[in-house]
Amino acid sequence: MTSETKGNDVSAMSFEDALKELEVIVSRLEQGQVPLEESITLYEKGDALRRHCDKLLKAAEAKVEKIQLSRDGTASGTEPLDVE
Repeated sequence: MTSETKGNDVSAMSFEDALKELEVIVSRLEQGQVPLEESITLYEKGDALRRHCDKLLKAAEAKVEKIQLSRDGTASGTEPLDVE
């Protein structure tokens, strides 16, 4: 699902869809073939997509856990990931 199918609701997009759309926007802007007004609109949309992707990545990172191993190498539990 892209933003074209969901309107401008970036917050409803999956990480993969948002990243794909962001890549398309970056490519179009890098080509330099976009009129100024459209460039501004694309830049704003790209910034919203970047912030959304960052938010989703941080949420996923918060869920990641380290696996604790016992002396014999078997999994003995988990602990929260230290994010620094």
